[in-house]
Amino acid sequence: MSRIGRLPIDIPAKVKVEVKDRKVFVEGPKGKLDFELPRRTSAVVEGAQIKVNRDGDEAEARALHGLSRAILNNMVKGVSEGFMKKLEIQGVGFKAAVQGNKVNLSLGYSHPLNYPIPDQIKVTVEENTKLTIEGPSKEVVGQVAAEIRSFYPPEPYKGKGVRYLGEHVVRKEGKTVQ
Repeated sequence: MSRIGRLPIDIPAKVKVEVKDRKVFVEGPKGKLDFELPRRTSAVVEGAQIKVNRDGDEAEARALHGLSRAILNNMVKGVSEGFMKKLEIQGVGFKAAVQGNKVNLSLGYSHPLNYPIPDQIKVTVEENTKLTIEGPSKEVVGQVAAEIRSFYPPEPYKGKGVRYLGEHVVRKEGKTVQ
């Protein structure tokens, strides 16, 4: 069996899990999530645990077994605790602000960039340069952070741009005059 797939997932007291055919619904204090299990996998709720099973022992079935278990574990953790990514903006005049359900970014372009915030995701800005992205879905939180970072990734000469908190940018030397 898959080493990850065979581990049961503990369900916290505040979380409600329901399995209907191939769909798994998870509801908790931070939100609601659902996931459709891939073929050759199934899930069963036994008491305060979820167990993921697979059909067969081929490589595809083993891979989907571990994947399904990891996704379900992230869903349970997300609706109970939530996930968070932090970004920081570096550069003169670079800033961000939340206006309604959009993040307004000024990143040195001739126009401001407006990024729409998806449902169940909360974005907060501190000191105009520190963004915190929170939500129940690990996938969506990571995707929002990656899309905001992609507007102006950190460049290696001056270090300007949007980066993850604690991300190290390898700096290059500029041209030298001979």
